[in-house]
Parts: sequence; C-alpha cells; structure tokens
Amino acid sequence: MSPALQVVELPEESDTLEFGRRLGAALRAGDLVLLDGPLGAGKTVLARGIAAGMGVTGAVTSPTFVIARVHRPESGDGPELVHVDAYRLAGLDEIDDLDLDTDLTDAAVVVEWGEGLAERLADSYLLLRIRRRDDDVREISLEPHGETWSPRLAELLAR
Repeated sequence: MSPALQVVELPEESDTLEFGRRLGAALRAGDLVLLDGPLGAGKTVLARGIAAGMGVTGAVTSPTFVIARVHRPESGDGPELVHVDAYRLAGLDEIDDLDLDTDLTDAAVVVEWGEGLAERLADSYLLLRIRRRDDDVREISLEPHGETWSPRLAELLAR
C-alpha cells in the first residue's frame, strides 16, 4: 500500500505541541512513529506534545546522549512511551541492540532521526518529516505506512 501524504502547517511552537498532544492521545502499544528533519526543526517539541497526549511521566528532552528514554503513563493505564534519538547510532546493528521491537509489544515508540533505520521495526509506522520554513512555520509531512495508519491519520487530521 503506498503512503497517502498529508501536510500540516504549524505556525507556532504551541501548535506543534498541540498537534503532538492529539497524536499522542491516539497512540497505542505497538505504534511506531519516526520523526525526521534537520536540527532545530521541532522533533523534540513534537515528542513533548506526544508525551503530553499520552499522559506519561518525566521531562521529555532530546535523548541524544542516552539514546533512549522510557516514560511510563501517570495513571498506570495506557502504553509507555519509548523516546529514541537515533542521531548518534551508526547503523542497523546499533538500533537492533536497543531491542525496540520488544518494546513495541508494550509501548509506543517514537524515534527521532529514525528514517532509514527504524522502519523495519514494524510493518506499520507513521513517518513525520518536519521542515522549518524561513518564516519559522513548521510544515509536517505525514506519511502512513502499512494498513493501520491511513484510517487513524484521517481521524487525527479531522480533529
């Protein structure tokens, strides 16, 4: 199934956080979300919004040096969030060493810099490419891959 590309404009940082909250509220265990974009594009801001929507604990910061952080749901209900930064990973072997495919049974996994590395962790995933325009507006291209994301993405964008 070929991806149906959607583009969302987010003029302010608060818009990026809110979009992330809506996405986070829709995530469930087994979901894989890949965030791609240059430094400063807003990947970690989006991840903070996702965490807020999932209701997980702990400050969400870029896990560049620790590679991955696990955030548990505050209420005890819902999936954990595994937030990964693949920027420093050298290749597929290092992503395999993280056992993220195991985490996908109990958690939603969000991977910054994951394109080209983490797609093979799941048959279905959502790729978000973030671009920061010269006017500071973020454009997020949403590419659903697999059978489960297209209908869920349509519902997310309808909100």
